[in-house]
Amino acid sequence: MRGMRLHKREIHDADIFREILKECDVVRLGLRDEEGVFIVPVNYGYDFAEKNGERTLTLYIHGAGEGRKADAIAADSRVAVEMDCRHEIITGDYTCSYSYAYRSIMGNGVIQRLEKPEDKMYGLTKVMEHLAPDAEISFREEVLVRTEVFRIDVERFTGKERRRK
Repeated sequence: MRGMRLHKREIHDADIFREILKECDVVRLGLRDEEGVFIVPVNYGYDFAEKNGERTLTLYIHGAGEGRKADAIAADSRVAVEMDCRHEIITGDYTCSYSYAYRSIMGNGVIQRLEKPEDKMYGLTKVMEHLAPDAEISFREEVLVRTEVFRIDVERFTGKERRRK
């Protein structure tokens, strides 16, 4: 992945990556089809780990098995991801001295549809743990059969942060 232009804003701390993953509600998927490039905001669950300085990020999403998003995924498994949080306008003394505070993760990887019921349940459990951590998790077979679950193996990602001074 290309190096970040403003190195001072790059996130290196795994705990800050975990905070961003926990705080964000939506990941935006960058997909491509015959009509062009498009973005889809979706809720997600995740696995994030760091071992021997190596970080891994896996995202889980769900959705319909048909439509533009599903067709694009079936045609091309490459995907870009972006999520951001802690939005705040930083005021200035004049127009061009205003700025914006945020935290973000951007990356790219490969998306695949999960087929096995146990894989789908795992992915949906991750989504529920992220969005509704106190909810009781149970699955009805007839719903699980018609729900599409996707796993995104994020191969390269970076984090960036702009804080209020």
